[in-house]
Order: sequence, then structure tokens, then C-alpha cells
Amino acid sequence: MNPHEDGPKRDVTGSLVKVLVHRRAERGMRLEPFASRCVRAGEVHELVATDHTETAEGSRIDRVGFLGFAEITAAGVVDRGDEVWIGPRRVGVVLGFDACHTPNHYNVLIHTDPMPTGRDLGLSPEEPVVFRQGAPRAVEEIFRAPLSGNAQECPM
Repeated sequence: MNPHEDGPKRDVTGSLVKVLVHRRAERGMRLEPFASRCVRAGEVHELVATDHTETAEGSRIDRVGFLGFAEITAAGVVDRGDEVWIGPRRVGVVLGFDACHTPNHYNVLIHTDPMPTGRDLGLSPEEPVVFRQGAPRAVEEIFRAPLSGNAQECPM
């Protein structure tokens, strides 16, 4: 969240549709240049935990724990720094997005340390998923990235 640009927003909600139980140490995902993505109701996106903190475009994300897939039920904007809740658990905060599977789905990269899998958290299908606006300084505090680096200008 960039307090110089972002006002309040509603929660983006969803439901877990599939639990994943594996992890990888050499996954090779790449961080997209965008700090936010709009998501539509009915879309399904993958939730991936990582202990990485890099926010630069193209950063390689290798260490990951797969949490599951979530169907979005209330559309909105997911931003770097948003808190991610699955059921009663605060899983972590959004690091960014990997688009290796688009247009099918995004990998929503969630910073958490240690990095769990869906099994480690005891996740179950149909649990509610919530992306909640993070604290104004979450990006700087967690990812050591200046707020000015949290946005990319759209080319005209």
C-alpha cells in the first residue's frame, strides 16, 4: 500500500477451492512489474507462500510453499502489502504476482517466514480467503522497498 496514492479499499474475498501440499526450492517464478492486480469475481488464482522479500521487476522467486487455489467471490484490487487471511489464520502479506500461467491464473506470492504449505496450515476447501488492505508502511517495513518503487507508470 502506498499512502501517497492509495485510499481505503474494500476487502477482496474468496473461497479456497483446492489445497496444495508441496514446496519447491528452485521454482523459478518471476516477479511481475506491477504492485497491484485487479481480480474479478469467479476468477481462480493460486496462493503461493515464499520467504523472499525482493520486489524488483523480474526478481527470481525460488523458495515456495504451495497453499492452494482460491476462487474470488468479491472483485477488487490486490496490492503488495495486503494481508492474506485463510479462515482464522493470517498467512502473510502479498509480495507480488507471477504470471507464468496467465491467462489461466496468477500466482499470488505471499511473504511469510517460515513458508508453509496448505497441509502445514491444515487448510480445507471452502475456507474463506480475504485480502485485506495492509498497513501504510507494510511495504517499506517488510520488503525494504521505498514506496516510490511500489508503483509503475503506465506507458501512454
